[in-house]
Amino acid sequence: MPAFVYNAVDEAGKDISGRLVAETRSAAVERLIEQGLTPVSVGEPQAESVQPLGSRILPGRVSRTSVDAFTRELANLLAGGVPLSRSLLILSREAAQPTAKQRWEILHDDVVGGMSLADAMGKWPRSFPAVYVAMVRAGETGGFLDLALEQIADFRSREQDLKGKVKAALVYPIVLAALASGVLVFLLTYFIPRFSAIFAEFGGSLPRLTRLIVAVSELVVKRGGVVLVAVGLVVLAARRVAASESGRRGFERAVLGIPAVGKVLARFALVRFCRMLGTLVGAGVPLIAALRVARAAIGNQTLADAASYAVEEVQRGSPLAKSLAASPQLFPASVTEMVAVAEETGRLDKELTRLATAYEADLDRQLRMLVSLAEPALLLIMAGVIGTVVVGMLLPIFTLQDLIR
Repeated sequence: MPAFVYNAVDEAGKDISGRLVAETRSAAVERLIEQGLTPVSVGEPQAESVQPLGSRILPGRVSRTSVDAFTRELANLLAGGVPLSRSLLILSREAAQPTAKQRWEILHDDVVGGMSLADAMGKWPRSFPAVYVAMVRAGETGGFLDLALEQIADFRSREQDLKGKVKAALVYPIVLAALASGVLVFLLTYFIPRFSAIFAEFGGSLPRLTRLIVAVSELVVKRGGVVLVAVGLVVLAARRVAASESGRRGFERAVLGIPAVGKVLARFALVRFCRMLGTLVGAGVPLIAALRVARAAIGNQTLADAASYAVEEVQRGSPLAKSLAASPQLFPASVTEMVAVAEETGRLDKELTRLATAYEADLDRQLRMLVSLAEPALLLIMAGVIGTVVVGMLLPIFTLQDLIR
């Protein structure tokens, strides 16, 4: 077995250095803890320098599935009375994904080194989002970390199910749009040029619609590369504008203004907000702190501004229901009325969770209705565009005799 050089601090605060034989670095850290020492750094003597705890930076990304499994299992271990450091060590040993295994080892080392679990997770924002870290921090502060992690696992599971429904609803419209685009490109690059050559032999004046379609076809065929570059530049410029604060807000306001789509997005944000706020309040997090975390879970800055106003009003002493009522786009009157009753009866956490479940089912129905309306609309648009092209190319045939003259 390899030997590890360590630096540690004993219970009296005295620095201790030495060498320890163990199977792995994590096992060496665990042995030191069992001896009543607080590890500062542990590393193999063959290395050029001792490796400080938590100093490794790993490439790659831990999958969402691994993070969800880690969250659920850590909650179960803590609920069973297993200490946090040992729980992290167990999970690092059992991790199947190599990147996840090493990531959990780093979390273990950071926690053993005196860092809070929330701070240790905050170093990896791609694996642990800000909302996740905020809930862990609240659980550590309030002494209910196992419950907070269990609530996070439940929330992420429901969140994934909801996102899956949204993605599934968008599959068919996207396929229709791609099919329509493919057919249109085929007509412009293959079908129309052959008709154009026939019309050119006869001479004469073509109908205006036909001339327009032929011009577009020639542009695509002869200047296709330029068109693609132009489209790419437009997309790049749009992404840069959307990445800015003002551009993103403008885009979000425009999307929210679309009658059916805006309502679905607002309902999606409401479900996330109520689920998160109910989870936090139920876990014992103070209302204002819970509101701040739930605001970050909305995912839409324009709608998050409405929640920000509610946070400010609650800080001033206003009831939550009255504060939410100022933003009817995100919080309908029926929601604020039920929240008001829940505040009076002391059932705010249960009512918020119930509202999230009820509106999640309503959101599912709205998504199905939106897709059912989008399908014939896309078919109509596709048929209209392709039909216009076909009719435009058939018009000269009806006046073929005039063209020959």
